[in-house]
Amino acid sequence: MMDPAEKERLARLEARLAELKKAEAAPERSHMDSHYSQAQLAWRMVIELVSGLGIGFGIGYGLDSWLGTKPIFLVLFILLGLAAGIRVMLRTAQEVQGQQAAAAAEDEKRD
Repeated sequence: MMDPAEKERLARLEARLAELKKAEAAPERSHMDSHYSQAQLAWRMVIELVSGLGIGFGIGYGLDSWLGTKPIFLVLFILLGLAAGIRVMLRTAQEVQGQQAAAAAEDEKRD
């Protein structure tokens, strides 16, 4: 026969073992998954920058040809498109950084 303190200790041990088994059963992200997600993030940022430049070029070229001016609006809107692309890239980087910080905090909470 076991005393109540021993039963309680055994129940706590079984609960911890079940928690650890559940944590092990959770699928871990492999190195390849992490690599692909980083590559996708890099391509997303490149596309954001290039699209900002392309939209700025299109607007500037359109205004220059419509108004009969040559490089004024083209240069202006290319610079504005570059600034907009960089701003969107920085916002994306902050979003990813926040997600990684939340994931790290959750990992520390589990430990």
